[in-house]
Amino acid sequence: MPGRVCSTAMAVVFATMVVPACAATVQITMENLEISPNDASAKVGDTVEWINKDVFAHTATAGSGDFDMNLPAKKSGTTVVKKAGTVEYYCRFHPNMKARLKVVP
Repeated sequence: MPGRVCSTAMAVVFATMVVPACAATVQITMENLEISPNDASAKVGDTVEWINKDVFAHTATAGSGDFDMNLPAKKSGTTVVKKAGTVEYYCRFHPNMKARLKVVP
């Protein structure tokens, strides 16, 4: 019996090491010519959903070239974060709309 308990415990430990953590969805809203939250955080593998609540188009354009989302009026778009780092992004149509996305491993 002790061998069986040890084997079961080892199986549980191994399973937790192999099963990846669930990715999250981070929502960022564009409304009234503002991005909210202005400083967002995500993990590599998370999905970022940009939601445009305005009556005109916006973009979420990374200065680094990591992403360039076109967001028509009252629409949303998503992208999966692929690498860690801090990304400064803005709206190409409204350059005063700026924000930052910090991505951790």
